[in-house]
Amino acid sequence: MSALSNPQPSTLKTIISKVPEVTLYFWIIKVLATTVGETAADYLNTTLNIGLSKTTVIMGVLLGLVLIAQFWLRKYVPSVYWMGIVLISVVGTLITDNLVDNFGVSLWTTTAIFSVCLAATFIAWYASERTLSIHSIFTPRREVFYWLTVLFTFALGTAAGDLVAEHLNLGYLKSALLFAGMIGAVALGRLAKLGTIVSFWIIYILTRPLGASIGDYLSQAKDEGGLELGTTVTSVIFLVAILAVVSFLTITKRDQIVLDETTTA
Repeated sequence: MSALSNPQPSTLKTIISKVPEVTLYFWIIKVLATTVGETAADYLNTTLNIGLSKTTVIMGVLLGLVLIAQFWLRKYVPSVYWMGIVLISVVGTLITDNLVDNFGVSLWTTTAIFSVCLAATFIAWYASERTLSIHSIFTPRREVFYWLTVLFTFALGTAAGDLVAEHLNLGYLKSALLFAGMIGAVALGRLAKLGTIVSFWIIYILTRPLGASIGDYLSQAKDEGGLELGTTVTSVIFLVAILAVVSFLTITKRDQIVLDETTTA
């Protein structure tokens, strides 16, 4: 799902692109970040015993600061963008965990709530901008819609992932395989003219429960269906991997979007 390119791209659009090209690197970091979102939230909340409420406030403030930097920048900067994705992954997880653990909202209800919120955001975005393309994020209003959509995908993915793995007792490994299979089916559907934009957002949503299931499988105790690596080790492994890939992209600039005036998908 790479961007459409043109032999003579618009320099203006290239400079102000605020999101990365959708390459293999994009999906690698996305899955890594979603895994960290699950394990880091558990690490801060449980291992460090900070508690859900305090952890949510701390990570929410950090996310706010990074998003301020992201909106202030005039172009895509890998370190800032992906830091925002990692933090919003953690915050999305914490939002769902707060609703379930602190307020007693069921996973069925949270999954339904965030599905509606995500659908409403897509509708408002399209009604306002007439596109949902990730390649069109070069105005402040579109960027607001984009990051709001990303937040709801993470919150929804957390709820759906926990619902399937824990509430429906499928287990973490089988859940990961299920979501991976669904992603593969959507990718094949794209080849069958499902559509680039539709395929992208469906896969983007599904990578969240995939990453969450992987994170839980690696970190949780063996008697709970995990490998018992712990949240600390799992988080460090994936954070180091993210840092390595982002550093590579910062140097090579292989994920910079090149657009012309007519590119919309």
